[in-house]
Amino acid sequence: MAAKAAAKSAAKVSFKITLASDKNQPFKVITVPEQAPFLACLKFAAEEFKVTAATSGVITTEGVGINPNQTAGQVFLKHGADLKLIPRDRVGAAPSSPREVPCQRR
Repeated sequence: MAAKAAAKSAAKVSFKITLASDKNQPFKVITVPEQAPFLACLKFAAEEFKVTAATSGVITTEGVGINPNQTAGQVFLKHGADLKLIPRDRVGAAPSSPREVPCQRR
């Protein structure tokens, strides 16, 4: 009987995760237990969007980076439910050739 009560009382949180690198801004809504590691949420969302989880990051809608080494409940309380998934190849990529960098002369 106590096990049923504990199972029913397990709190869950939902995240709306948007793929920031796609111009159409597709999103997935995932619901996980509060105690779930957020890294697992990141990996699941990356698999759903078919991007590499190992080189992806999550930011808030304001652009604040999120450390994935915390629980889903902690992330939800600190940052809310609207998050963006950014594949690393889209973040801070260096120009492919030096000619793409504008030169400023003084």
